Amino acid sequence: MKNTPDCQPDVQTYSILIKSCLEYFAFDKVQDLLSDMTTQGIRPNTVTYNTLIDAYGKARKFSEMESTLVEMLHEKNCEPDVWTKNSTLRAFGPSAGVQPNIRTFNILLDSYGKAGEYEKMSAVMEYMQKYQYSWTIVTYNVVIDAFGKAGDLKQMEYLFRLMRSERIKPSCVTLCSLVRAYGQAGKPKKIGGVLRFIENSDVVLDTVFFNCLVDAYGRMGCFAEMKGVLDMMEQKGCKPDKITYRTMIKAYSINGMTSHVKELQNLIVYAEGTQSYMGKPDFR
Repeated sequence: MKNTPDCQPDVQTYSILIKSCLEYFAFDKVQDLLSDMTTQGIRPNTVTYNTLIDAYGKARKFSEMESTLVEMLHEKNCEPDVWTKNSTLRAFGPSAGVQPNIRTFNILLDSYGKAGEYEKMSAVMEYMQKYQYSWTIVTYNVVIDAFGKAGDLKQMEYLFRLMRSERIKPSCVTLCSLVRAYGQAGKPKKIGGVLRFIENSDVVLDTVFFNCLVDAYGRMGCFAEMKGVLDMMEQKGCKPDKITYRTMIKAYSINGMTSHVKELQNLIVYAEGTQSYMGKPDFR
């Protein structure tokens, strides 16, 4: 077939060959076929990856299965589907007789969330709860962020309450997701609630969190609160960076506040020229 110019193998051809080899657990031949695909410049598709994931799961080659799943997620044109989920869950299900790897479930949840496949994501969540797979902070961060980006504040807040009831301490990542979602929804009072929670907790904040806060207030046109974030940063020992000021510049620019924009731009230029700390603007 390869010697026939008008009849060259494609991804479907290789997927069929790989499936045939896997039926007989000929994993060495599968690697040869995958190498051949790379040489020919042929990228695996969703069917190829699903075939590999299912076979590795049945053979209890969990390390290979997980690495294949991660590789699949890195492919721009390959998205996990219901077959991917079923193969993964079946491999780590109670009947498999092995301890499930929570990282695999987190990868699935993250991939479905980023793809906007919220029904599939919910199915994975229900499966984990049904078979009592303990959620980690990563699990909660993934699902809270996904529902927040989807604008489902009710589900996001439920998961945040559940997280706290499980005595899992929220991180800066968790709080960034909440602030970002409330900013997109135009809910400044809700952001105030997050800040009150922080006051009564021992969460160590970082510049990334404050940048999310600046962005949220800027989106809502809450300019006094946005500038006040700089004072909060100073109190917490966090220094503003270029992202902080560029986020503020964007908010001021959209609203035609040119004098504020110019002052912030001058601060950035001065700091870059002197290699010094970017101070706070003087505008009211």
